[in-house]
Amino acid sequence: MSRPVRVRFAPSPTGPLHIGGVRTALFNYLFAKKNNGVFYLRIEDTDQNRFVPGAEQYIFEALEWLGISPSETVGKNEKFGPYRQSERKHLYKQYADQLIQSGWAYYAFDTPEALDKHRKQHEEQGKTFIYNWHNREKLDTSLVISDEETNRRIAAGEDFVIRFKTPVNEVLELKDIIRGDIKFDTNLLDDKVLFKSDGMPTYHLANIVDDHLMETSHVIRGEEWLPSLPLHHLLYKAFGWEAPEFAHLPLILKPIGNGKLSKRDGDKMGFPVFPLEWKTEEGISSGYRETGYFPEAVINFLALLGWNDGTDQELFSLDELVEKFDLNRVHKAGAKFDPEKNKWFNHQYLQKQSEEALAELFISDLKKRDFSFVEMTNRSLMKRIVSSIKERANFVSDFWELADYFFVVPTSYDEKASKNWKEETPVLMKQVIDVLVSIDDFTSLNIETIVKDWMTTNEIGMGKVMQPLRLSLVGALKGPHLFDIIELIGKEETVKRIEKAIQSL
Repeated sequence: MSRPVRVRFAPSPTGPLHIGGVRTALFNYLFAKKNNGVFYLRIEDTDQNRFVPGAEQYIFEALEWLGISPSETVGKNEKFGPYRQSERKHLYKQYADQLIQSGWAYYAFDTPEALDKHRKQHEEQGKTFIYNWHNREKLDTSLVISDEETNRRIAAGEDFVIRFKTPVNEVLELKDIIRGDIKFDTNLLDDKVLFKSDGMPTYHLANIVDDHLMETSHVIRGEEWLPSLPLHHLLYKAFGWEAPEFAHLPLILKPIGNGKLSKRDGDKMGFPVFPLEWKTEEGISSGYRETGYFPEAVINFLALLGWNDGTDQELFSLDELVEKFDLNRVHKAGAKFDPEKNKWFNHQYLQKQSEEALAELFISDLKKRDFSFVEMTNRSLMKRIVSSIKERANFVSDFWELADYFFVVPTSYDEKASKNWKEETPVLMKQVIDVLVSIDDFTSLNIETIVKDWMTTNEIGMGKVMQPLRLSLVGALKGPHLFDIIELIGKEETVKRIEKAIQSL
């Protein structure tokens, strides 16, 4: 590569960070690490009307939680600072002026009312109004008035914008790392506003100037920015700067149907589209962290939305993703978001957690449910409970439903399962109590051996004992190995529950 790799994630603080933005940040991070480069974050907050308090901090916290924090950003290694565009606004006017002087831009004095009138006239003729080569010399611009008149109107305080002067009759043949060769006809492009009447640059000017000054080598961004590629290429040409290489990532699509994944899709189908919870006066939007996803699972899932390493491997650590990541293996087509696959990844990462870690997470969950005895819970016991149920869980929050009977005596019994409770069952259950009370070594394997020996000796069928016994202890025909449950809740509790079932059923 001709220059050191420096890539950026440049979000606007206009609300919570969408999962599509997170994937863009991730691919930039992976590319930087793979190429021993720098991943930096720049806050693009020039549009103060859309600024949302708390959004900037949200972005930093989300990337920190996911383990993909930038090497340089606001308040951190500010080698090319400031890293907030609003603090760089003194820079942009000189570059806009430079384009005016070199003939690549011009002043436009058109009022919003005048432009609206032009649009309506075009609509009446069945046309679309485009501000470009075919009309810019018929509109109120510095291209048709003298320099003296232009300067006089600016000095008088008239509102103006600076527009880019798009070349005429050119075909731009551009390269995109993901999409290959792309052609653009300059006659179809509009003359974008680069500098606004409020003294602030538009995204296009600020973005190009900052990417150049911050020595960005590659711009890896979403497909929605592809229409801006010809303007950005032309701006680099106008300034005489070396352009970075571009790569436009595919969209993340709705789970059902076409179109870009939106917050509404998540609300409708009950899955998060934001990394962290976001609260507003209208309500709370769920986040991956608060829903119980492991950050490693989110990263792994997002990495495979639009990229693979050419094998069937699905589970990758962050280090493995760095090692294998290649922009040339990113797909052009959109990647459909699959909420069930998302859960599957979390299930896989939950199984990877140590039982000690899962026990602590479960204890935290139990504390939220206000179980006062949890502080005193035996950690080794909790680890064994977690070990017995984790295979059936996608989230730690599933543990309670899978294990509530370890902590709470059943208050009701599954109606369908209660059909296993026959006329002779109470007598058999009393005999089971006698067998259990006689056991000194109250471990799962020993209890199972003695109870099954008793059934064999007395020629009692397994179904006559095992299902009613499980129903007595759990309240339903669910749960892990029955004798593990008996050992874990203990002899005294087991006997109490069987006696309760005999009375209730």
